[in-house]
Amino acid sequence: MLSGVRRVIAGRRAPVAGAVAATAALGALTVAPVSAAPAYPVSYDFASGFAAGALTPGTPPPGADVGCRPSAAHPEPVVLVHGTFENQDDNWQALSPLLADSGYCVYSFNYGGTSPSNPIQGTGDIAASAGQLASYVSSVLAGTGAAKVDIVGHSQGGMMPRYYLRFLGGAAKVDTLVGLSPSNHGTTASGLLSLVRALPFGNTALGVACTACVEQEDGSRFLTALNAGGDTVAGVRYTVIETRYDEVVTPYTSALLTGPAVTNVVLQDQCPLDFSEHVTTPYDPVALHDVLNALDPATATPPTCTLVLPFTG
Repeated sequence: MLSGVRRVIAGRRAPVAGAVAATAALGALTVAPVSAAPAYPVSYDFASGFAAGALTPGTPPPGADVGCRPSAAHPEPVVLVHGTFENQDDNWQALSPLLADSGYCVYSFNYGGTSPSNPIQGTGDIAASAGQLASYVSSVLAGTGAAKVDIVGHSQGGMMPRYYLRFLGGAAKVDTLVGLSPSNHGTTASGLLSLVRALPFGNTALGVACTACVEQEDGSRFLTALNAGGDTVAGVRYTVIETRYDEVVTPYTSALLTGPAVTNVVLQDQCPLDFSEHVTTPYDPVALHDVLNALDPATATPPTCTLVLPFTG
């Protein structure tokens, strides 16, 4: 686990068929100027956002995949990467429209599911999911003409892109990686995974249902290999946004990274009224303001501290 945790640390700065389908869909988009995009309503309510997207995994969230040409102000398209057991629609009902309204070209996709239509995604082998991300990023770059993308991910979606950066050539195609409550150094899931490991054949049974769950356990072979030699790769800026009340990535400090181009943000150090936990960070207005700051540091402003309740936002 990380040592010397800093509260706010600023450094120097689906299966293959699913990926093919996503690439084809992206290629069919009509590219329009980003300035022509409509304004999208942004709801920070987790329950309503999750309910709106849970059963429509094939539908991008509002503001995503509408086809646009990145602007000079925001030259990198933003690729959103959902977490384990989530999908592109239920995970990003707040951030996707917020980014689109802020002038970004936004793209989302599903990965690691048993089928593209399954509402539960992100359970498959993480290395294979990183390969799906690699294919999708390449299609976004080809479709927009951009040189690089930015990536924002939640939970597994904040950690898995690091495999793409380190092992699949992603460092040349990504400018910034932002993780919301990412599982960077594994988790005990509030002790539940430790209990599973203690049971006869517990991990074997869990791996059949959710390979990614076993690979995100603290001390897993996957994470040991991923983090060997350091948390970061040269040329990419990293921001981690984590809540002290994370009940899924535990201890919460395991989300944080070390490296010369890393910024770690603990939400409660900015806002004592923020009681968001793991599932609500993608709907937390304080956390999403930090995402905007991470994507455009030159225009960063302090977030407004507002009451954020657990499990509701």
